[in-house]
Amino acid sequence: MTVSASIPTAKSRVLIAGATGFIGQFVAKASLDAGRPTYVLVRPGLAGCPSKSRVLKSLHDKGAIILHGLITDRENTEKILKDHKIDIVISAVGGANVLDQVALVEAIKAVGTVKRFLPSEFGHDVVRANPVEPGLQMYKDKRVIRRLIEEYRIPYSYICCNSIASWPYYDNKHPADVLPPLDHFKIYGDGTVKAYFVAGNDIGKFTMKIVDDVRAINKSVHFRPSSNFYDMNELASLWEKKIGRTLPRVTVTEEDLLAIAAGLPSNSGFSL
Repeated sequence: MTVSASIPTAKSRVLIAGATGFIGQFVAKASLDAGRPTYVLVRPGLAGCPSKSRVLKSLHDKGAIILHGLITDRENTEKILKDHKIDIVISAVGGANVLDQVALVEAIKAVGTVKRFLPSEFGHDVVRANPVEPGLQMYKDKRVIRRLIEEYRIPYSYICCNSIASWPYYDNKHPADVLPPLDHFKIYGDGTVKAYFVAGNDIGKFTMKIVDDVRAINKSVHFRPSSNFYDMNELASLWEKKIGRTLPRVTVTEEDLLAIAAGLPSNSGFSL
């Protein structure tokens, strides 16, 4: 019997925009951990932000190839895609910059060699959800990008990871920086509406599992780990078990919640 030696398949070359952001860093790390050639597109002047500089250094130390430029610079982006033979493009740009992806989409179309594009989604399904403002405008902007991708017939996957794992209270901080309470719980309504909560590390790992999966071409992919399906009452009980004591609960009505959201116009997290 003759045994043929298997030839290892070359891994897709990945370009990530927004890799120093909250979601982007998890995706970039997962790409590197999977042994993929990983290119990180960094905007000029990023060195002036200490927290992002630390993330960038960490990614570089793990083997990321750092490229400088703006996704709004179509000509430079086209050159990057061609010169580095990029197979997969992943965008994790922030909500305020969603429409900056228009030039990126146009560059992908012009090059014509990108096998899959994952735009900046990584939340609820923007076609099905309608939050209050300012979150609604961000969803409308993401819908514009979806329509452009589909009009240009660019192969895509939309990542819908539902609720990023964090305590579901929001103020003027980033949701990931809001810690569970130690004095009392604010429960929205009766606290029985369930949601899927997905940790950042898992978002990165799941994303990298689907970039080459043919079943995910031109599909919305939902991350719904059954063990992470909770309502606010259940989350509160888990936290009480962890800290070893019971905390009082205060009900926040729908009207109160909308009033708080209206008072935080810069915080799309609360409106979502």
